Amino acid sequence: MIDKLEMFIALANEQHFGRAAEACGVTQPTLSAAIRQLEDQLGVQLVRRGSRYQGLTPEGVRALEWAHRIAGDARIMRAEMRMAKEGLSGKLRLAVVPTALAMVATLTRPLMERHPNLSVVIHSRNSGAVRSMVEGLEADAGITYLDGDPLGRLMTVPLYRERYLMVVSDGSPLAGRASVTWAEVAERPLCLLTEDMQNRRIINQHMAEAGARPAPRLASDSVLALIAHVRAGGWETVLPQSTAALFGSGSGLAAIPVEADSAGHRIGLIAEPREPHSPVLRALIDAAVNTASELDR
Repeated sequence: MIDKLEMFIALANEQHFGRAAEACGVTQPTLSAAIRQLEDQLGVQLVRRGSRYQGLTPEGVRALEWAHRIAGDARIMRAEMRMAKEGLSGKLRLAVVPTALAMVATLTRPLMERHPNLSVVIHSRNSGAVRSMVEGLEADAGITYLDGDPLGRLMTVPLYRERYLMVVSDGSPLAGRASVTWAEVAERPLCLLTEDMQNRRIINQHMAEAGARPAPRLASDSVLALIAHVRAGGWETVLPQSTAALFGSGSGLAAIPVEADSAGHRIGLIAEPREPHSPVLRALIDAAVNTASELDR
């Protein structure tokens, strides 16, 4: 039953029989047969079928909630038994918004030093995808914005407040400034993250409040692409303080604080509220609580 529920969850996540089968490491006929067997066991149709996947039935939507709960509990049980035998081990899957990637090592490094049998996989996603991966059991936890997009029933652990710096080349006329305003930022030749990123929506909001509207000629979902263009000259960008710090002195770049951003925007850990948590997730939550004050300096 558990294997069939895992395949059902994968199908709901992927919304495609072939991709779901690949994610589960089985053939498509095997996955299709497992879904039909699950339907027979439950006595209801779970999936609308045609020439391709057409979504879940109302019964399938409800069954998916139970599948997440049951499969999640089964994973936690297996992890608890493995921990009793081997200590903390296994894989921690993290989904992280791009602007928080610079601080992830603050959590993962001490965790992996303390538990040498633990491995970590980090996925860079926008805030909506981070939430979906956690809810869909594709990630054990996420690091994302706690303000703005609704997080529903997910548990949260605040980590720090994101504050912004304008990043320019050393040759920019702004390079020697102590600070800039959002209105001034809007007038510069900007390259920013894409509109689907919450960071970009926050920047747009700040500029709108200053009576300005950004008109970047270049947008990317990669911070590295933005930095490459700034370093090439003729472009400027806005990045969180933790990310801008990666490209510090000697890099040909200058970072200038943006005024009226003292409050910042909360970044934190999100996870399913299920109790008990898996041993790996418990260790991550403990690490997040212990390092939150350090991150928020």
